[in-house]
Amino acid sequence: MSDFILGLDLGQVKDYTALGVLERDGSSKQDRKYQLRRLERLPLGTTYPAVVTHVKELMEKEPLRGHVLLVVDATGVGLPVIDLLDQEGLRPIGITITGGTEATYVGRGYHVPKRDLVVTLQVLAQSGRLKVAENLPLAHIFVNELLNFKVEINKRGHDSYEAWREGVHDDLVLAVALAAWYGQRQVRWRPL
Repeated sequence: MSDFILGLDLGQVKDYTALGVLERDGSSKQDRKYQLRRLERLPLGTTYPAVVTHVKELMEKEPLRGHVLLVVDATGVGLPVIDLLDQEGLRPIGITITGGTEATYVGRGYHVPKRDLVVTLQVLAQSGRLKVAENLPLAHIFVNELLNFKVEINKRGHDSYEAWREGVHDDLVLAVALAAWYGQRQVRWRPL
């Protein structure tokens, strides 16, 4: 079984809107392997209607056409953008990134701790089940973002995950992490 999952992390003014496309092979969680097929940052200031148009055009091209799931960051401005994507027939799956302790299904999507997203991606990378082509545009930036993630634990024992250097973005990591997290949890394929 091979299919694609497009992760979309929304930004606009200070942070980029980023997308990552994973190709997933394997039927069980334990043997699923992922190839990072596309990384993209849209220019700062790109409007959300333009983001929706771009994502729709990408999803209508081969090899994604009819074989791709769309997973979108629903945090902040995400819900209205998800509505726009839904109006275009793209059937987005929303993930609200939380500081909680467990993932839960809520309405049209999930509430997922940032820790779960990042850890899923790190485990896949460290186990060799996530492959990133060296010649993929932005691959070096993605790898740097992943390496720059750190865990902070406050006095109450709560953890937070973020880039450890100021000025380092995490948009590509989050886009790919959204796709990887859903890819590891989703059991049945639901093509468009």
